[in-house]
Amino acid sequence: MATLAPTRPASPEPLLAGPARQAERLLPMSLLLLVQRLGIAAVFFLSGRTKVEGVLTLTDSTFELFRTEYALPLLPPETAAYMGTYAEHIFPILLVLGLFTRGAAIGLLGMTLVIEIFVYPDAWPTHLSWAGLLLPLIALGGGRFALDRLFRIA
Repeated sequence: MATLAPTRPASPEPLLAGPARQAERLLPMSLLLLVQRLGIAAVFFLSGRTKVEGVLTLTDSTFELFRTEYALPLLPPETAAYMGTYAEHIFPILLVLGLFTRGAAIGLLGMTLVIEIFVYPDAWPTHLSWAGLLLPLIALGGGRFALDRLFRIA
């Protein structure tokens, strides 16, 4: 009695290969990742700039904000103010450069989760949109237009 080799179910990939290749030619993934990096970097960097005077001198109002509105359960307000403000400057700069993209995106996603859970839980639509920009960067890296690729980091 002859045995038949098991058959694999038909894959949808051949159906999607043509349109997917066309879309990639029109709008390359690296361009999409660059736009995501620049977009989310601007959100956090501009927020960080509101907390400082000059280069990186935190304002009195920043410390007050972290004592009252941004109060976190486990960190002293001064520590949280410095950590948050520096992170809002450093991670976006790394994203713009495409340097340590995944790590910077993970850092900003962590900040987003802290903000969502402890500070503004009702702002979940905004935080979800931030996560929507950060998650592909974590999964795919910075793309072709990133220093990560040049230095073979990602």
